[in-house]
Amino acid sequence: MNAQASPEPAAPAPTGARPPRLAGLEQPGLVFFFDPASGRCRRVEGFLAQVLQRRRNHRTFKLYRVDRDARPELAQRFGIEAVPALAVLEGKQVRARLEEPRGCQDIERFLAPWLH
Repeated sequence: MNAQASPEPAAPAPTGARPPRLAGLEQPGLVFFFDPASGRCRRVEGFLAQVLQRRRNHRTFKLYRVDRDARPELAQRFGIEAVPALAVLEGKQVRARLEEPRGCQDIERFLAPWLH
């Protein structure tokens, strides 16, 4: 295993920047695809924060926020057709994908295999 490669920080990438480096992650990546103008996306982001806080899983995932309109090629590569959407990455593989979650329970069920 190549230990020299380290993932980039979880901060959102500026428009036109390269996608986050996801290969070789030690922990799973959680990619949140959103539309900044969408109230529904903002609500789901709040639900996601609640799930991770409630279960004390702040550091379970490397969180990546991806503006679908700024990065349509990345959304297409992940097979995302609707936002808000979540994708869990392990290594170079998309292990799970959830589009348009309705609340904390949907997100918690989706992330259950990775949560403590």
